[in-house]
Amino acid sequence: MPELPEVELTRRRLEPELVGKMIERVEARVPKLRLPIPAELAEVLPGQTIRSVGRRGKYLLFDCETGWLIVHLGMTGFLRFLPQAAPPGKHDHLDICLEGGSLLRFHDPRKFGTVAWTTDDPAKHPLLAGIGPEPLTPAFDGAYLFRVSRSRRVAVKQFIMDGATVAGVGNIYANEALFRAGIRPDRPAAALTLTECGELARTIRAVLEESIDQGSTYRVAEATVAYHPLAFAVYGRGKERCTRCNGSLEEIRLGNRSTVFCPRCQR
Repeated sequence: MPELPEVELTRRRLEPELVGKMIERVEARVPKLRLPIPAELAEVLPGQTIRSVGRRGKYLLFDCETGWLIVHLGMTGFLRFLPQAAPPGKHDHLDICLEGGSLLRFHDPRKFGTVAWTTDDPAKHPLLAGIGPEPLTPAFDGAYLFRVSRSRRVAVKQFIMDGATVAGVGNIYANEALFRAGIRPDRPAAALTLTECGELARTIRAVLEESIDQGSTYRVAEATVAYHPLAFAVYGRGKERCTRCNGSLEEIRLGNRSTVFCPRCQR
């Protein structure tokens, strides 16, 4: 599924195309995705201008003057900027038609995405209110991670994938960050030292920034979502050789997610 780098890249791709554009009409072809699509969008959005495209965790935030459109891409969703003449496909569920003959189209085969609307501070919306600090900001550091982990007996990988701990660290980047930090993914979070928390916060930030800089693992190719390989050290490499010590990588399940690590390099 799209993780934080993929969502940030989507934001950066759409922002120059959308900011300053006035919405002409909204067309929803299904009543709901993961949640119902707000029926009032067709009435409240036309005539409004998109002022900015932001992000909170894995959610995109579109500032539409009198309110905020909140979008989560789910497992298979993506947004494309297209001409209005482009015919919709089977899984094209929502069009936001813009002045000048263009549109923003939400494609989501599995319908796990979310579209919400709020006229209040979006940070207080139920979808966003419980999200932890952004990992690419100074609010996320070793001291914070050490403080919030003291009473947590859950495995450290599950701990950093919890959105209440830190925003948007998904399975791929949790695997990679823990490998770089030399921390076993199944260690209890409360067992981490302050030094280890500092190194983990640093590596989380590093793998996310590198993924964004390299274009991430996620791209839109015509009408599909395609994945292209990056140089992962552990993710998807169970039973292969460690790039650091040449030992055999192990693969286990944590929180029902595939977890790959090096038993020599990670303690």
